[in-house]
Parts: sequence; C-alpha cells; structure tokens
Amino acid sequence: MNSIRIRLFVILLATTGAVWLLAAAWIYASTQAEVERVLDARLMEAARMVSSLITDHRIEPSAAVDAAIANAPPPPFKQADGSYSRQLSCQIWSLQGSLVSRSESAPETSLASHTDGFEETEIDGERWRVYAVVNPTLGVRVLVGDSLEIRDRLIGDVIKGLLVPGIVILPVLAVLIWVSVGRGLAPLTRIAEGLAGRSASELHPIDDGTVPREVRPVIRALNSLFGRVAEARDREQSFTAYAAHELKTPLAGLKTQAQIALRTDDSTIQREALSRISTSVDRTSRMVRQLIDLAAVDASQGAAKDEPVDVAVLVGEIASELETQLAANEVHVAMEHADRTPQPAVLEADRILLRLAIRNLLENAIQHSPKGAVVRCRVSESQSEVVVEILDQGPGIPVADEARVTERFFRGSKASGHGSGLGLSIVQMALDRLGGNLTFERGGTWFVARASFPI
Repeated sequence: MNSIRIRLFVILLATTGAVWLLAAAWIYASTQAEVERVLDARLMEAARMVSSLITDHRIEPSAAVDAAIANAPPPPFKQADGSYSRQLSCQIWSLQGSLVSRSESAPETSLASHTDGFEETEIDGERWRVYAVVNPTLGVRVLVGDSLEIRDRLIGDVIKGLLVPGIVILPVLAVLIWVSVGRGLAPLTRIAEGLAGRSASELHPIDDGTVPREVRPVIRALNSLFGRVAEARDREQSFTAYAAHELKTPLAGLKTQAQIALRTDDSTIQREALSRISTSVDRTSRMVRQLIDLAAVDASQGAAKDEPVDVAVLVGEIASELETQLAANEVHVAMEHADRTPQPAVLEADRILLRLAIRNLLENAIQHSPKGAVVRCRVSESQSEVVVEILDQGPGIPVADEARVTERFFRGSKASGHGSGLGLSIVQMALDRLGGNLTFERGGTWFVARASFPI
C-alpha cells in the first residue's frame, strides 16, 4: 500500500469503525439494561396497583386485575401490531394456593413459585418474567408477568431503531473521509504538479510559506537538494569551460610543433620540435589524469570505503610510480620517519582518496623542484592524527596566494607554466572527504606542504 491517501483512508475508516463498534456495544448494553429496568418497574407498579385496588377500594379481584392492566404505565416502545399491549398478564392466588382471578392473557398455571419479588419461569414452553407481591391483609398473592419473547422482541426493536441509522451513515461517512483526505493531500498534488512542470535548469527553491506545516521539512530538504545540485551544475560548467580552455593551448602547441617538424629538413629543428611535442604530451597527459582524479574525488562523495592503510608504505608506492617523472625532472625522493618508531602509521581511511591526495601533493613538489633537488617525504603519527609532510626546494607559495592555491586552475603569481592548477585542488578536495587538513610552511630552504589525517 504505497498510496498515502489510501493508507490514511483505511486508518481513519478502521478507527471510525472501531469507535462505532464500541459505541454500538455500549448502546446495546446500556439500552438493554435501561429497557429491562423500565419494564421491571412497570411489572412492580402493576402488581402493587392490583394489590392496592383490592385493599383500598374493596373491589372484586377480577375488576382489579382488569383495571391494573388497563391503567398500567405505557411501555417505552410500542410495536406497530400492538402486540406489546397484550404482553402483561396478571394472576391473583390465595395464600392457600387456589386461583382467585386472572387476566385474559394469563395462563391457568401459576406464573411463579411461592416467592416474592422478581422471578423468571417457563410455562408450557413460554418464558415469563414475573413480579410477585403478597397482600397479607386479604391473604392473597398478586403475580404480574411479561412474556420474555415479546419483551426480547421489544428490546431488539428499540436497539435496532438506535443502531440502524448509524449503519446507514457509515457508507456516507466513508465517502466523506475519502473526500476529506483527498482535500488534505491537495497541497502535495500541487507541489508534484509544480515540480513536474519544471525544466532541468529550474533549480530555484520552492516557497514553503504557503505549504502545510507537516510538508515543510520535505520542501526544505528538496530546496537543500536543489541548492546542492545547482552548485554541482555550476561547478561542472566552470570545470568544463576551464578544461576546454586549458586543453586548447597544448593541443594548439602540439599542432604547431608537428607542422614545424613536417615542413623542415633540418634534423636539429625537427629534434627540437619533437622534444617540445613530447614535453607537451607529457603535460597534457598529466592534466588529463588530474581531470580524471578530480572526477574520481567528486564521485567518491558519500561512497567512501574505509580500510586500514599503512601511510608510509603508501607513500613509498606512490614514489615508485613516479620514477619516470622523477628521472625526467632529475629529482630524488627521500623517505623519512619523523618519530623514528618501528610501528607503522596505520590510518583507517579510503585508500583511493588517500592515494589521490598524497600523489598529487608529491607530484606538485616534484613539478616545482629544480633539477638535482631532493624531495623529502616525512610520515609521523600522534594519538589523534597521521601527518604526511612533503618538503621541496622549490620557490614555494607566496603568502598572498595561499588562500587561493586550492582553487581549480589557479596557478599563482609565480607559476612556472608547467602545471595545470589542479593538483592542490585535488589534494584539498580529497582531504575534505577524509576530514583532513592542508597547511603550508616555509622552513629555511625547504617549503613544507603538510597534510594531516584524523585517526
């Protein structure tokens, strides 16, 4: 049952039905008890009237019986066929056990035993509710009884008259509940129609001032999602524009150098052109790989898979992978352990993100180091974090540029022209996913890039 409307309808209808059943049970029990009480009171009054007429007015017992039946209080409900008017039956018995008088509807057999008060008996297969009162002055016993069959039919008719309207109303109530639930959910329908009518570029927030309070959390969550999607779209558009611009320049250079090599017969010029082509291809390949790395970091959001990683071993693996670049730049990598402890610096983190952060940080240091320089890699561990420090002998980052060096395609005021401006951006994004931090420090002749990862 995936429909909110149907679910609410079923819940409300079931609740209403349960309440109605409880009310019907209560009406049945209370009405039955009340009608029984009224009918019993009628029996008592009729019996006492007969006894009083005999005693006070000194009339004949048969006349007293007829007068009591005729003047008995009317029943609370009268059937259409008048059967209840023939219900009461009266007998007068002497205390010695002889029948003195009886009403027309009363049997000749005694309606009750020789006890006073109320009693239920069965005579010739018919059940009776009888009230007996003794008149010691005249030495008689007055019995007034109801036929329980007629009494039960009367009670059933009274209860039916109360419950049938409720049963008839239930279908009407179900229709009203269905319509009311539909009207209550109308704001959701309007919101759905508004969203369905939007184009892919319409990411402005929904006005939550006119929606019901219960729906506002959903609207706010949608608005938050729209904001994130809009930011991602703007970021991707900017990324695409920058990437196209950055790839356009080296590709144009490649074409120019290739044309030079094709048009000249001078082997020296050809070698120089081919060398520039090789350098440009390396740079373009690095840029493309960094673009792929950037996409990988973006795709890792919400999908990180943590595992134990020996950071020092990982740094060594990355340095080995960069041997070709190290040889081309004539740079040497030296591994150091700042704490000088034999225990490995193990970090519970996403290996892919960790590798991207360290690789781009190390590659950035190699790219900006002079020929013959040494790049030092230092791994240390404390109780709260693992720190990877990359120390190079390059020009470093001007203080004025430190706030922007992690922006995409930002090269800085002292850029050498060899980088794409993506390396530190990838490092910062990966660290953000890992909960780490990136800082820079100038220490003598060494420039230090420090990446810290929480344990």
